[in-house]
Amino acid sequence: MRCRHYPIRIVFVGLMLIALAGSAAAQGRITGETRDESGQPIKGATVECTNPNVVPNKFTATTDDKGRFVLFGLAAGRSAGAWSCVAGAPGYMPSGSKVTVDTTGKQSPLNVVLKKGSGDAGALAGITSSTAKELQTDLQAADQLFNAKQWDAAIEKYKAILAKAPSLTVISLQVAAAYRNKKDYDSAIAIYNDMLKADPNNDKAKVGVGMTNLEKGDLKAADEALSAAALAPGASREVLYNLGEVKFAKGESEEAGKWYQKATDLDPTWGKPLLKLAMVALNKGDKDGAAKLLEKTAAVDPASSDAAAAKAMLAELQK
Repeated sequence: MRCRHYPIRIVFVGLMLIALAGSAAAQGRITGETRDESGQPIKGATVECTNPNVVPNKFTATTDDKGRFVLFGLAAGRSAGAWSCVAGAPGYMPSGSKVTVDTTGKQSPLNVVLKKGSGDAGALAGITSSTAKELQTDLQAADQLFNAKQWDAAIEKYKAILAKAPSLTVISLQVAAAYRNKKDYDSAIAIYNDMLKADPNNDKAKVGVGMTNLEKGDLKAADEALSAAALAPGASREVLYNLGEVKFAKGESEEAGKWYQKATDLDPTWGKPLLKLAMVALNKGDKDGAAKLLEKTAAVDPASSDAAAAKAMLAELQK
C-alpha cells in the first residue's frame, strides 16, 4: 500500500510545483564599471550578458560617462546557472566573465578592465553601442511575442535579429524553442544541427536535439543523441541530466538514476538532479532515501524552485 500510493502522489505534486515555480524564478541584477588599463572610465562600452537556460536569455547595457552600467531582471540563483558577460568597446579588446546572479543585493560588482586592441570581440564583434541598443529593443519585442505564445511572430523577429548580428548564435536557441512550442519538431532539430555544424561541442544544441526528439515521441533517437553526447569528453551537467530524463521517460529508472547521479557529481550544488534522484527512490519504495535526497535538494539551493518542490514533497511524505 505504501509503495503503490506515495510515489505517484508525491511525484505528481512535485512536478506540478516545479512547473508553477519555474515561471516565477527569482530576479536579480548585475552592476559594474568598465575602465581602461590606466583606470579611466570607458563611456559607451557595451556589456552583454547571455544565459541560454532562461527566458529572457540576453541583456545588454551601455556604460555612462563614468563607465558604469546596470542590468535588471536577470534570472537568479544556482538553478538559473551562470550568465556569460562580455564587455567591449571600439578600439579595445573584449573581456568576458561568468556571473551567477543572486538576490541578496550584496553581490560584488562586475568591474571590467579593457585593453587597447582591435581583436575579435566574439559575440560583440562589429556591433556598435547604437546597434546594441537597437538589438536590445528588438530582442525585448521578440521575447514579448515569445512569452505571449505568438510563436510565428517571435520566430520572424528572432530571425531578423540574427540577420543583423549573425554572431549572436544564442538567439538560434530561442528560435528552436519557439518551433518546439508550436510542435514543429523537425524545424527545431534542423536548427540545432546547424548549430552543431558550426560548433560540434555545443552542449546546448546537443541537449536540444535529444529533448526535441523526446518531445516528438522518438525515444530511440533521443537516447542515441544524448548517449553519444554524454560519452564525449567534457560533457556538461545538462547533457548528463537530460540523458537521465530520457532514461526515466523510457521507464529505465535505475539507468536514469545513474545519469542523475553523474550530473550531481559534476555539480553538487545543483538541486534538479537531486530532486529526480529522490523520485527514483520513491519509485523504488525507498521513503527514507527519498527523504534524505529531498532534504539535500532543499539545502543546496534554497531559493530555487527545485527546493520549493522538494519541501512540498517532503511534507507530503511525512504525513
